[in-house]
Amino acid sequence: MVEAAVISKLAGEPVKVLWNRTQDLQHDFYRPGGFHYFKAGIDASGKLVAFSDHFVTFSNGEKASNSADLSPTEFPARFVDNLEFGVSMIPLGVPTGPLRAPQSNALAYAFQSFIDEIAHAAGKDPLRYRIELFGPPRVLKAPPGPFGMMPGFDTARAVVVLELVGQKSGWGQRELPKGTGMGVAFYYSHLGYFAEVVQATVSREGIVKVDKVWVAGDCGSQIINPTGALNQCQGAAIDGISAALGQQITIDRGRVVQTNFHDYNLLRMNQAPQIQVDFRLTPNPPTGLGEPALPPVVPALCNAIFAATGKRVRKLPIDPADLKST
Repeated sequence: MVEAAVISKLAGEPVKVLWNRTQDLQHDFYRPGGFHYFKAGIDASGKLVAFSDHFVTFSNGEKASNSADLSPTEFPARFVDNLEFGVSMIPLGVPTGPLRAPQSNALAYAFQSFIDEIAHAAGKDPLRYRIELFGPPRVLKAPPGPFGMMPGFDTARAVVVLELVGQKSGWGQRELPKGTGMGVAFYYSHLGYFAEVVQATVSREGIVKVDKVWVAGDCGSQIINPTGALNQCQGAAIDGISAALGQQITIDRGRVVQTNFHDYNLLRMNQAPQIQVDFRLTPNPPTGLGEPALPPVVPALCNAIFAATGKRVRKLPIDPADLKST
């Protein structure tokens, strides 16, 4: 729009500006990457007693780049006695901006994958471990947001969606073939509480096939548009899986390498999984659905890959070479 306005002003005529797909892909705003160095401490019972993350992100000037920051309340902050978050920033000359569910899409993958790793180290069921982390029902006060004071985080609502997705997916009750696993993740973003379970199969060549996704959400007291809500959740799951499996942007000598959908892969119809969506209505004001169903699906997929192969996904997008059977 800005380009059209500038050209129109110079030309003295109305102007319509169109970018083709290659121009769009190579001159867009990009979701910034980042690096996390996690450490955790558990006691003899497996309880999480210490958690540390050093986050290396990107900056423009003295502030983190657009969608590249980390909130001090990122879970498990406020749920562990000893917590340390550290941030280092690397200057970046690439324009950045939000992907769907701005910074949550990447933070959920990193944090919820590590929470899963902690649960396994503690010898605990990953779904039950998350529930135990929330502790007794309570509402934690939220810091002021861009639109004033936001609702606090309600642990009971988080537990309910985890229990619901466990029930609907048959968590812990399924006999799965070799090479197939189930993973779980929870995330709170844009005032929505969402837990998701992914069942995925990994071939000997490391190719990932997502078999089914179960989505459980609490976005308030009323689903105003049921069909739209279903579409938002199904689309968010497919969007997140697509990003995890194939959406990579690389830069060589200052230029974006990818040019179109043959080398920037979106999920194809024959790759799309079954997606079951269930809502739990609660006596809270209705909230939006455009964002919060995406963040949990990526770590749930990566945790399913671990259950299927015993291998952790350390970077995105997922590289089949890292998952090949030896």
